[in-house]
Amino acid sequence: MSEKLRIVVTGLAATYPFGGVFWDYIQYLLGFKRLGHEVLYLEDTGQWCYDARQQTFVADGRANAAALARHLARLDEDLAGRWCYRDALGQVHGRDWDAAQAYCRQADVFVNISAACRMLDEYFDAGRTIFIDSDPMYTQASVPEVARGEADALTARRVADIQRHDVFFTFGLNVGRADCRMPTALFDWRATVQPVLLDWFDGFAVPVAERRRVLTTVASWEPREDGPVVDGVAYRGKSVEFERFMELPGRSAWPLELALSGAFPAARLAEHGWRVVPALEVSQDPWVYGRYLGDSAGEWSVAKNAYVAGRTGWFSCRSACYLAAGVPAIVQSTGFEHAIETGRGLLSFATLEEAAEAIERVAADPHGHSEAARELARAHFAADRVLGGMLEQAFASDTVR
Repeated sequence: MSEKLRIVVTGLAATYPFGGVFWDYIQYLLGFKRLGHEVLYLEDTGQWCYDARQQTFVADGRANAAALARHLARLDEDLAGRWCYRDALGQVHGRDWDAAQAYCRQADVFVNISAACRMLDEYFDAGRTIFIDSDPMYTQASVPEVARGEADALTARRVADIQRHDVFFTFGLNVGRADCRMPTALFDWRATVQPVLLDWFDGFAVPVAERRRVLTTVASWEPREDGPVVDGVAYRGKSVEFERFMELPGRSAWPLELALSGAFPAARLAEHGWRVVPALEVSQDPWVYGRYLGDSAGEWSVAKNAYVAGRTGWFSCRSACYLAAGVPAIVQSTGFEHAIETGRGLLSFATLEEAAEAIERVAADPHGHSEAARELARAHFAADRVLGGMLEQAFASDTVR
């Protein structure tokens, strides 16, 4: 859109002070700003934040706020005054709370990513409120019950709060297709992907000949929350899918390294030849995280069982960043292939044999797959393309309340 808009972007970059989380949300913020819009980052979750040094959650967000301020200023000096974070103690960091709330009331667009924000009534006064679902199946799990009038009051209210938004986007690229199990009642979901600042991730890239000859990924073995139950079917996180490929290192042309968080079977992984490093070691800040991705020969990763079995078409924010760094991604199929071409730079697999074959193909032509990865990032994940299209859809006539 050519008109300059006032846009609010929500997120969890202070609550979870990890490199990947920072990029997940802040690429929206800077992406909108680069399109010429006025922006504000708002973080008001009511949650305790994670203290990486103590490896526990704390109510006092001062240290996390200070880190967020440093990272934003390093990314773009003009972002230094364009954020506001209210921690679990009610302490406000960054922009004054009253000024931030006034900005929100006058905003043209309010972007609620991953249901990160406690949505106050006044936030819905924005010209358009956009909801972005980054967890297909999880977000929609209770929708069938609500649609049938069988949900409890708390569940019904949670869904109703999402329904108050004007436009609904999802990372489920397969939404509405015959093989997708993602519920579509009550919402008009529009497919989207993670916007990526191509210049930043290209800057993290190590020349192909100098990269570690290791396939990497950053993940949690199993999320803290239970998997979704959709229409009586229970789904799980990544552990179920990792187990299916436990023997892959013995068949891989390159070593496989997992940067893992949470509880995982360390002895079994080592026995099968997996390299494991602590996730915090490679995601302690946005720059360490970016360099870890850019110094990899490629990414190899599974997806959450809910994304895979649900055939959602989910595509990882992290994988999009790998591609932008010119690092080929070999990732488990979720049904995204109809929307993003595979075979060069991006390869998908469903079986152990397919995973091993894909690794061999990348190892045989690392330079070619690196260039193809960059091309895919430019074609599908460039922030100006993704966010410009999102705004066009948000202000289309069929979204008017």
